[in-house]
Order: sequence, then structure tokens, then C-alpha cells
Amino acid sequence: MAYIPDSQLVLHTDGSVYHLRLFPDQIGDNIILVGDPNRVKLISKYFDSIEVEVSNREIVTHTGTYKGKRITALSTGMGTDNIDIVVNELDALANINLKTREINPTHKSLNLIRLGTSGALQPDIPVGESYVVSEYALGLDGLLHFYANSSKVIEHEMTDAFVKYMNWSPLLPGPYAVKSSEKLLAKLGEGFYHGVTATSPGFYGPQGRVLRLGLVDEKMNKKIESFEFNGHRISNFEMESSALYGLSRMLGHEALTICLIIANRVTEQFVGDYHGFMDKLIKTTLDRLVE
Repeated sequence: MAYIPDSQLVLHTDGSVYHLRLFPDQIGDNIILVGDPNRVKLISKYFDSIEVEVSNREIVTHTGTYKGKRITALSTGMGTDNIDIVVNELDALANINLKTREINPTHKSLNLIRLGTSGALQPDIPVGESYVVSEYALGLDGLLHFYANSSKVIEHEMTDAFVKYMNWSPLLPGPYAVKSSEKLLAKLGEGFYHGVTATSPGFYGPQGRVLRLGLVDEKMNKKIESFEFNGHRISNFEMESSALYGLSRMLGHEALTICLIIANRVTEQFVGDYHGFMDKLIKTTLDRLVE
């Protein structure tokens, strides 16, 4: 097996993986990902017991048991760049021997479930107690194009239809659509809105917000709102799922995003106190994971 050099697989002096500061035995096979580090304790408060508590930068990890099942709650921070770090290092923990720096002979698949907040792009998705499960993630960030063989996991018909419909500017990263885990969708998605989640590389301009800077395409959000492909419409905007779905598929993991809708970009509504709704999503997800 090929040896992975020090500068490729970066470890701390104690042997833990660099950004997560974790060892392989400190994560479960079921991992709930959140952006906000403070949200990790909102998940682990339901654990029967907590065996691991590690914090490094914006990445906080709690691993414990819930109704007898081992689960990890981990914060990624915001953006696909952070997802690139987190997913690659979680895969390293699962599938690389950190001592020999060689790929393990047996592949291990993780369940990666992202729980986040999001802005709806359809007027009929209300703010508050509304949850969108992402059947597809539509990346506007370009991250997956840095990896060889990414075309094997991209939904090319949907991607091409979107690029054509949007008259996509060559100044922007090339979009890509990736499908969610069918297994996790069936297990966790019942009763939620289903849609295509657009993943942007930023919160302001890339999501059509204007403060003091103008946009390359002022009609982008209106076109996104009206786009439809084989009955699938773009339901919401967020900043992580395309990289999560793409990298997970390429690395052999299952991934699903469920977002609480706290804003609607069409009706211009926003709910500030959404914590009770998020708590309900966390509890529902935990219960469905252990069923």
C-alpha cells in the first residue's frame, strides 16, 4: 500500500488528525454535523452518556450513546471549505491507519447527517417549523471540480439544465448537482419538505444579497426560484451540502442534509427565535437514527 506523506495527511505530535484533533476510536459510525459549535451541546444533552469531548478552533466534537447507539455530534463551521476539511479527516479516521499512513484494507462507511438552518427559495415554504430535506445538493461553489473523477458522482442532466436555464456566467464557478443518500433519505426524511438545496460559497453576494456591492446577475434568485428539472425545484439556500454530498459519495459514505427554514428569500420573512424548532429537529433525528 502507498505511504501517505506527512504534508498530505497532517497529524499532531500526539498522532491525532490535525484539524479535528481526534483519534479513530473517538468517533461513531453515525455523525451529526452542525455549523455552529454551540449547537453540539444541544445534541449531546440528549445522550445517555458522553465519552469524548474535544474542541479545536470552530470544531467541537462530542461522542456518546443515545438509547444504546453510539453517535458523534461535530461542528464544522460555515462553508464548503470547512466541509472539505471535516469530511476528508473523518474519512481518514475511518479508513486510514494513522500510524502506518496506509489506507486500511477494509473500507468503513460513515453516516453523515447535517442539521442546519437555511433560507427558503419558494414562497410556499414558511419560516419557523418547516424542515427541508435535501434530495439533491446543487453546488455553486466549485469545490468538487478540484477532485479527479468527480464527474462520476455529478448528476449531469440536472447540472446541464441548470447552467442552460440560468445562462450561467463564465465568471462564476461551474455548478454541479449531487444526489443524497437514498438510505438516509428513507430513514430520516419522512414528513419534511423535499427539494434541491443550492449551496453557495458565501452568505451575501453569492446568495443574491446586496449591501454596498452589486451582483454579476441581479436576477439570479428569481431564476433559481423558477427553475425546475423533472419535477424537482430548488427549495433553499445554504453553504455546505454540495461538498458534503459530493465528497461523501466519492469516499463511500452516506450523507443527508436536513435544514430548518428560518428565512424566506421570496416573502422576505425571517424568524429570530428558532431554537425550539431546532431542538425538535435534533430530537426527531436522534430518535429516527436509533429506530
